[in-house]
Formats: sequence, structure tokens, C-alpha cells
Amino acid sequence: MATSGRVAAIRGAVIDIAFSNSALPEINEAIVIEDPDGSAVIAEVQAHLDENTVRAIALQATTGLRRGDKARKTGGPIAVPVGDAVLGRLLDVVGRIGDKGGDLPAGVPLRPIHRAPPPLTQQTGTSSLFATGIKVIDLLAPLAQGGKAAMFGGAGVGKTVLVMELIHAMVASYQGISVFAGVGERSREGHEMLLDMAQSKVLDRTVLVYGQMNEPPGARWRVPMTALTIAEYFRDECHRNVLLLMDNIFRFVQAGAEVSGLLGRLPSRVGYQPTLASEVAALQERIASVSGAAVTAIEAVYVPADDFTDPAVTTIASHVDSMVVLSRAMAAEGMYPAVDPIASSSILLDPLIVGQDHVDVANEVRRTIEHYRELQDVISLLGMEELGTEDRRIVQRARRLQRFLAQPFTVTEAFTGMPGRSVPISDTIAGCRTILSGACDDWQESSLYMVGTIEEARQKEEAARKPAAAVEPGRTNAGEKAA
Repeated sequence: MATSGRVAAIRGAVIDIAFSNSALPEINEAIVIEDPDGSAVIAEVQAHLDENTVRAIALQATTGLRRGDKARKTGGPIAVPVGDAVLGRLLDVVGRIGDKGGDLPAGVPLRPIHRAPPPLTQQTGTSSLFATGIKVIDLLAPLAQGGKAAMFGGAGVGKTVLVMELIHAMVASYQGISVFAGVGERSREGHEMLLDMAQSKVLDRTVLVYGQMNEPPGARWRVPMTALTIAEYFRDECHRNVLLLMDNIFRFVQAGAEVSGLLGRLPSRVGYQPTLASEVAALQERIASVSGAAVTAIEAVYVPADDFTDPAVTTIASHVDSMVVLSRAMAAEGMYPAVDPIASSSILLDPLIVGQDHVDVANEVRRTIEHYRELQDVISLLGMEELGTEDRRIVQRARRLQRFLAQPFTVTEAFTGMPGRSVPISDTIAGCRTILSGACDDWQESSLYMVGTIEEARQKEEAARKPAAAVEPGRTNAGEKAA
């Protein structure tokens, strides 16, 4: 039976292909369109138009293609290289090499990018924490090994910086494989990530998969599937833990909306594709723990116009275990990482998993900061002097907690001049408990800002007091008497 057809029509990334003497290829099957100059474009079947014609979405630029070009069926979905040979390499959506490291060796195993999630009977739950060394995340939105965590935030509040810091923070403690999916990334960001990983000596156990902004929507739509296929191979056949980082998963949804429009489907809510929920689920449900090996996903999610009720945002949020919400207001105040302690949450914040002490401190931190926010309107109108003694004390402790939960990052050291800090969970809990107990009530707020542990803050406070006591002892005493 013939396996070839001819291009019947081209409209941007949409290609209609006629197969006159053979059965039509299946939905999601890959088709190779051969250009007369010898190059080839890979497309994926998305619809059967009639008995002889299919409609496909190109995953590469269609410039130079014309009607009548030969199209060849491959007999299955796009297959990408997997295994140890791709470690340290940069791939595109169809598995082609994007770095200067030469071709992959012959005999590299290939796996299709479309597959069903593991059956529920084979999936194993996880309750082990994934320590990041980032205080506000470990305390208020702990991550699970084998779970899914998402960083939600608008433009410019620090999602990519947070994801890059998580990569740095986990280099020392995490000995598994890392797979990074750049979905709709800028070329500059991809180049920086490649150099950064090479310098930090983690590139040899990392795979980078990119579908860049300038590529057709089909490439951005399928690149998370390519990255996930590589991660699943290490999990299922090598029995190794995998850390899957995706930046930015919103662009996967955005690309799906573009593809849906190109295929002529009627849009749904807010212009999104009618298949939004099933597309997100097809990706997210494949991220799971199976027989002792886990795929842990950390995803950056762009929030359009800071609207957290956007259908794409709410659909992605329904699948994740830990929600880290970044706040523009906190970023404006210089509280980096700009994680909102009230909106962020995790299903792991449970006494049976993290312990009663951790839960009690986290809840008290949230309660204190939330009470401070309720009083902010009163403070801005009337000033702190109009608050009662108890309210004033809570406000002072909340402000100190916010500053203590700020933290310098390794990836921003070149810009800030401050070396990055990684803080164990036990030190974070101890520091927050110290502030809540009132032991830091007479400290300067600046002593708690951009430090690691509470001991570092104590040293900073003592260093600040010594010159003040030496230069102006009388004024200090007068100030203490007035207080």
C-alpha cells in the first residue's frame, strides 16, 4: 500500500495533504513533507477532512513548501531520541540537536511523544519533601518529590529567576536527572540557561528541550510532550528520579489556542480553545511516580494581566499539588522572592507529613501577615499611632516576618552583589518562631532583610548597634527612655 501523498494546500502552519491511493494516516501521526531542495518539514495530523485529505499542523517553518510537494507517512507519532545520549544536549521539538556538540551516536533509542499516563494501579503516592532551601517556599508551600508545583505570576515578578534559583538550589541535594522544557522561550533566555548550567557543572545530567518564541505554534504546543517523553524514559526504563522544569507552561496553552484557531474551531471562554481542559490534562496526568521512581514537575505559569481567574490559570492550578503565587505588590516593595504568603498553598502542609511544629509556625506566620494586611488601610489613613498595643505589635512582627522571608539568590548575585543563601527548613522554622515570640521586637527591620538564618540577622543587628552606641550613646539612651 502506498504511503505517500501530495500537499494540496498551505495556509501558514496549516497544511492539507491528499492521499489518493492509500489509507489516511491517523490523528497525531507524523508526516514528513519533502521539499525539492532536499530539506524536510515534519507535520502532525489533526483532522480528516474527507476520504482522501487530512489537515496537519507543521512543527517547523513552512517557507519554501508548495502545492504538489511529496508527503510521506511515518506510521506513528513523532519519535524523539531518549536515554543517556541526550544528557547534556539541547534538542528541539522533533529531537533535532540545537547545540554545537555534534550528532547523536547511532542506535539511540526513540520513543513516541504521545502516550497514555501510567494506570492508577501502578502510580504510587509520595509524601517526601523536596527541600529547596528557599525559606518562603519550604515553610508555606512545600514541594513534594513526585508532585507538581507551579509558580504563578504576571509579567516581570520573577518566575524565571525563581525557577533558575530552584535549579541551583537542588544541584547539591538532588542527584537525579533534570529535564528543562523551554516553552515559547526567548533565545536570550535559552542561551543564558545553557551557559549557566555548563558553568555550574550540572549540564552533564540535564537535557534541554526548546520550542522558542519564533517557532510555529505547533512546535510550542508539542515541546512539553517531547520533554516529558525523555523524562518518562529515565523514570520507567532507567528507574531514576527526574526533575522536570517547564518555563512557561502558559505558552503551551497559548500555542494550543493558536492551533485551534488555525484549524477553524470555534473559540471558548475568553478566546481559549474548546479543548483547553483535555489538553492540559493530557500533559499533567503523565507526571507521576511509578514503582519507586518519580517525575517531579516545577512549572512557571504566566498570569495574563495579573488575572488569576483566567481560564488557563485556573485549569493548570487544578492539577498542581503546590501553588507558589508571586505578587506584584510584594515585588514593588522589594520583597524578593515576591511570593505571596497568603495566596500560596500546598497539600503537603499537613501535620502527618511535615509535622505539627511546621504546620503551627506556618499557620501563625500566615495569620500574622494576614492581620497586618487587614490593617494596612487604617495605617495608610491614620498612621500606626491609632492602632491598639496588640495590633501594633502584630504589625511590627508581620513586617519583620516579611523581611526575614526575603532571601538573596545565587542567580542574581551578579546584579545585587549579595551572595545567595540556601536555608534548611529547620532553620527557617526556628527563625520564624523567634520573630513570632517577640525576641526580635526591638531589632531594626533592616537587620532581617535579605539574610539567611536568624543567627545571621542577629549578627547584622549587633554590628549595626555597635557604631551607634559608640558615636551617640546619649542619644541612644534618650531614645530608649522615650520608648
